[in-house]
Amino acid sequence: MPAALPLLLLDRERPTGPFQPDWGLHPSVVVGTVLLGALYVWGITAARRRWRLSDAPAEPWRIVCFAGALLTLLLSLNGPVHDLSDYYLFSAHMFQHLVLTLLFPPLLIAGIPGWLLSPVLRRHPGAARAGRVLTRPLVAAIIFTVTITIWHVVTFYELMMRDHDVHILTHILFMVSAVIMWWPVMSPVPEVPRLSEGPAMLYLFLVSIPMQLVAALISLADDPLYLWYVDAPRTWGLSPLDDQKIGGLMMWVPANLWIFGAIAILFFRWAKREA
Repeated sequence: MPAALPLLLLDRERPTGPFQPDWGLHPSVVVGTVLLGALYVWGITAARRRWRLSDAPAEPWRIVCFAGALLTLLLSLNGPVHDLSDYYLFSAHMFQHLVLTLLFPPLLIAGIPGWLLSPVLRRHPGAARAGRVLTRPLVAAIIFTVTITIWHVVTFYELMMRDHDVHILTHILFMVSAVIMWWPVMSPVPEVPRLSEGPAMLYLFLVSIPMQLVAALISLADDPLYLWYVDAPRTWGLSPLDDQKIGGLMMWVPANLWIFGAIAILFFRWAKREA
């Protein structure tokens, strides 16, 4: 364990045997997901009618996107993915983090009708001002990059893995910072507006660079960095170093392909509008 990590930090309990798939649910995840879903349903139904937010209901595709975001939370923070990432494989943990930062936020934002947020932002101009500051491209990129980078530093990563409360906080920080990062590209409200296609493409490209650097440092390391997974039971015949390299490559290649896919969508949208 790195010397900088407090010596009094105790390992939390973890399995000592081989991985066995289990579809156990975690109450905090289920309760949080249900509350988020209930708030959304109330907003697009009862609240829309009561305050006449919109004459038309939420588009079906938005509802599907929001439901997809909730399903993403449930599947990535429960069951086999949770157990693999928490106790066995660094690569599974990287997959979980990429889902929470690259898939969940776009689905969440896409699922929110603008008319659901605009009245709140107009009634609370302080919230709108804070939103505009946090989602300025430079600020949003810094928040996301710092969050991702700090929690992959060995000392902080080990702290996250050995303290369950810190681990939960880290997942919340990942999701919040990722929503902030995606907002300048996907905002549904004029009060906290999105970038036009050209600047949005440049913004996403620049945001991807620090992720590539972190991924390269992890993938090209000659020794295992994270002792939590060195001590874990071996799974699927992967050595700690091979597992680490796979995790780093997941951030390096598929994650960046995902972002470049978003850039491609923006490009075709821009080309269509210009045509």
